[in-house]
Amino acid sequence: MTEFRCRRSDNPEDDEQHKDEQQEESNPGFLQRLLKVFFGCLAAFACGMLYGIYLSTYHDRMFSFSTTQELEREISFQGGSGLYYYYYKRLITAPSLERGLHELMEDNSTISGQTINAVQRLSLYPELITSFIYRVTNWQELTDPIYFYVGVVFGLQAIYVTSLFVCSWVMSGTWVAGMLAVSWYVINRPDTSKLDHGIALRENWALPYFSCQVAALTGFLSNNISSATEMLCYLTMSATTFTFLLVWDNSHYVLFLQSLCLFLMDCFDLVPPQKIADIHRVYLGSLLLVYVLQFQNTALLSSPLLSLLIGSVLARYFQHKMKIGPLVARVMKLFLHFHLVFTTSLTFSYLVKKLLPPSDGDFIFKFFEVKFGLNITTDFVPNFLLCQDSFLFPSVDLLVRLTQASVLPFYVLVLVVCFLSTLHAVYTRLSGQPMADKRSAGDAGVGGCPAVAYHVFHTLCFGGLTLMFDGMKFFWTPHVCMFAAFGICSPELWMTVFKRLKLKSIHPVVLSLILSTAVPTIIGFSLWREYCPRVISELSELQEFYNPDLVELLSWIRMQTPAAAAVFAASPQLMGTVRLCSGAAVTSLPLYTDVEQLRRAEDTYQVYSMRSAEEVYKLLSSQKTNYVIIEESICNELALSKGCRIKDLLDISNGHVVFDKGEIFSFTKNGRFCHEIKLNYSPYTNYFTRVFWNRLYHVYKVNSVISFQY
Repeated sequence: MTEFRCRRSDNPEDDEQHKDEQQEESNPGFLQRLLKVFFGCLAAFACGMLYGIYLSTYHDRMFSFSTTQELEREISFQGGSGLYYYYYKRLITAPSLERGLHELMEDNSTISGQTINAVQRLSLYPELITSFIYRVTNWQELTDPIYFYVGVVFGLQAIYVTSLFVCSWVMSGTWVAGMLAVSWYVINRPDTSKLDHGIALRENWALPYFSCQVAALTGFLSNNISSATEMLCYLTMSATTFTFLLVWDNSHYVLFLQSLCLFLMDCFDLVPPQKIADIHRVYLGSLLLVYVLQFQNTALLSSPLLSLLIGSVLARYFQHKMKIGPLVARVMKLFLHFHLVFTTSLTFSYLVKKLLPPSDGDFIFKFFEVKFGLNITTDFVPNFLLCQDSFLFPSVDLLVRLTQASVLPFYVLVLVVCFLSTLHAVYTRLSGQPMADKRSAGDAGVGGCPAVAYHVFHTLCFGGLTLMFDGMKFFWTPHVCMFAAFGICSPELWMTVFKRLKLKSIHPVVLSLILSTAVPTIIGFSLWREYCPRVISELSELQEFYNPDLVELLSWIRMQTPAAAAVFAASPQLMGTVRLCSGAAVTSLPLYTDVEQLRRAEDTYQVYSMRSAEEVYKLLSSQKTNYVIIEESICNELALSKGCRIKDLLDISNGHVVFDKGEIFSFTKNGRFCHEIKLNYSPYTNYFTRVFWNRLYHVYKVNSVISFQY
């Protein structure tokens, strides 16, 4: 692993001379660096392996995975993620992979009355790749499909923490930073990983590739690397960018934020223009390949990532001399450059959206208006999304947890130092002064290093979004762990501080080396002393997850309903489990990024509204529903904040309840459907017949022939 140093020279001859000097100086210490790299790689591999084993053990303890039956194992796919495993199981059991792929591309048995391309609609590329590996290797003889599927997800999480280790190591120059970053990541796992929300969620497949991409980008932006290492980083960045875009349909928004950070670095001349051009090629090439593989996904053509790339390229073409001249002239050129880039990007985006078929762009704009209080709506779908945990403002508990784990205080200190140093570097570059080379790296400051400057912009961008959307913490918190560990273990950062303080009692270099070793050692020991017993007790205690009512419901569906003809309506999360465990068709999919599916889910949710039996019957019949499942957890939901309960959102959307100056006014003569239907009186018995019930679930058959009983 190349030690991270800050150097930049605007003279190519100086660069060649520096490379020659570096080769001459490298011979005596080659063995020492080789041992350092060997033990660092060994530590990174060990951290990844131990984390994977930890996740596997924790999952087995939580769900009794190795001792339960197949039905209970499938129920463990929570949050609607069971639908993804269902398609993986179909690919495994298909006569051939080609036949299974064809069935998924023309799937008419999942959503009632619709034929969908499930690969495109649900981004099933992880399942395609995993099932292909399982079928063509000898894993079929070693383990069951469900163990292989879960094991692949845990393996990706192991790669995730390994990439955090490598990224912190590259930036600080010591693999101690990597171990500290992984320790903080594991301690803050509820805020760094979405595994507890559902193993098969797309984020759990995509985020490891994004972490690898950031680590490769960090190495690529570093100056003190060989040509071979730079090419390796470039190829890794290309492969991970392509895979990240392929496996998650929202990944282009994340890469847009990353490209925005790189755009600012290019404007402030903090990174060589050639490297920015190379990164743009990676983005454009990946977008083109993914566009083809995702069946001409028009969302990529209208994505903000492509618009920003087009705007940047055109603005660069028209402004050749933007980075020359005195300070005032360069600042004025910079404002003109910003205006040109964003005007071109917005124009390109507008033209593309006009040429393409109508999309969900208007809905997204309406959603953000409601989110930030610019508009008020009674529409169920945007209000429903705003009540999801991912779109809520984060609670103070997040900052409290990070502070208790000691990562947030150190992160803030490191960020302040790096941010001020980056501002100094920006002023230096805009003033026309070249960055310092290796021999004066201390004067340049840690913020003058392109990789550090990128991570400053990165953490500010994702941190700002985390303050608005709680779901963004799964991007920001892992970066907090890595960034704080880098700063504490980096001699360059300590030297930047002491150079500014102008210490005279002790040499800054000596003090930096001492503190960059002593401080992480003390932190690591305190974390081990406090949290290691907690992790061990967490694994040793049996935390059995078992839902007998759900098992009873699914067993009844399997035995009492025809899988080929039955169509079930329920909440989106439950419908994913029903589809997985019974094979029955459902009325909608648990997709929160698909407005059409959210509208169908709204019609299903009307069983919790105050509509009449006839109205609910017509809505369910329009979706060809045979059975409707009413959940007690939704019907009798109790919450301190009533505005986000499903029944409250429906009452507002249907106009049955109006809130005015703290007063509640009701405008309906009907009782709540889910309560009234349980009383078994007309007209509810005319349209619905109860066929199953237990403590948590009531199943009603939607009568195909209405019987009038009085």
